[in-house]
Amino acid sequence: MDKQKFIEIANDSENRSNKDLVEARDFFISEFDELKTLIIDLTRKLEGVEILYNKINGELNKRYKWK
Repeated sequence: MDKQKFIEIANDSENRSNKDLVEARDFFISEFDELKTLIIDLTRKLEGVEILYNKINGELNKRYKWK
């Protein structure tokens, strides 16, 4: 099934079969886990970029203050 079908199942869960609900649940668990992993990875990358930016920006600020 495609993503849209799982969304339809979630929005009409009272009228869906157990099989449909289990398949949709498994899909959303997988989507959640993938998204959570992506957010964690991006957060780590962002923190690394921020550290490097602050290091370079701090050095530039020191150099410009002397001139």
